[in-house]
Amino acid sequence: MTSFFPSRTVALYMARLFLVRTFAILAGLVLVLQALDLLSESGKILSVASNGDAEVWRYVSLRAPQIVARFLPFSVLLGTILTLITMNQNSEIVALKSSGLSAHQVLAPLIVASIGVAVLSFAFNDRVVSRATATLSAWQKVNYQQLPVDRGDRSNVWVRAGTDLVEADRISGRGADARLRGVTVYERSGDGILRGLTYGTQGRREGDGWLIYPVQRFEVATGKVTRAASGIVARGVTPDQFTLASVDADGLSFLGLRAAIADLNEAGRPTKALEGALWHKLSGPLSSVLMPLLGAVAAFGIARSGQLFVRAVIGMALGFTYFVADNFALAMGNLGAYPPFLAAWAPFLLFLLIGEAVLLRTEE
Repeated sequence: MTSFFPSRTVALYMARLFLVRTFAILAGLVLVLQALDLLSESGKILSVASNGDAEVWRYVSLRAPQIVARFLPFSVLLGTILTLITMNQNSEIVALKSSGLSAHQVLAPLIVASIGVAVLSFAFNDRVVSRATATLSAWQKVNYQQLPVDRGDRSNVWVRAGTDLVEADRISGRGADARLRGVTVYERSGDGILRGLTYGTQGRREGDGWLIYPVQRFEVATGKVTRAASGIVARGVTPDQFTLASVDADGLSFLGLRAAIADLNEAGRPTKALEGALWHKLSGPLSSVLMPLLGAVAAFGIARSGQLFVRAVIGMALGFTYFVADNFALAMGNLGAYPPFLAAWAPFLLFLLIGEAVLLRTEE
């Protein structure tokens, strides 16, 4: 297995060049983009009377992780191209090829280093970016004023209970303390025909169902209206199925989003867009592994032929085209045109094949 790589010294040398350039480019991009973003948002933050420098720095601490996550793959692409151009100009690629190494062996240290970057990117996105995104989104919804305490209140919530549909005008509280207001149960037969309506002014958790009171039931077949002091409805429906009225995929970790999708499925709500976002939490960081392959066109070819700049442009074009295709596929997945797995992984697999084809075609 070790024979696939160059010598240990060469492998460490290439990996160090690649990582230093990648993170140097990332630091420059984050610094410039954060400054530009802050110019547009600082006025909104400071327009709130109680806000000051502390709130501006708080915004920076919440926004910077998002910028890092978005532009890390770009930095890996540019770091790859800069590393390979430098080695090509210094005839180091020619020396490696002359020693009998194939194109894949030359790129092996960069690919291994990019796998480490992908793992770091996933952990960073999962632990830092998701929390920062959730907090910043909530802060922006109140126009950078003091964040209110989230008591879990939701309105106009629909849940499926078997073949029945349950509508709650409002739900407050969480878990066993959840309280419903304005509960309507649409009782349906197995083929979807409406059999009756049950209405309750208030409701609370009782056993595996919900106790609503007072109860008024209307039978569609007979037109009869009956009343009762209370009644149990929506057996098997958990409080989480009511409180998950909306889910922000960017504001949840991988495991948190997977649990939310499971709850929404049980509630009978559409989850295709969220499933695509879940898969993209894996395919997104792995895009860093593609960048050495897409940028490798800058490594091969004689530097003095005058085509080195053209090769670098081709490498950048391939990388940026991948990001365009990735965003397009996600948009199609959100619209339901692509299945979730295809929306997240099709661009990655397509450009993996394109990168291999370009590498094999241009290595000579």
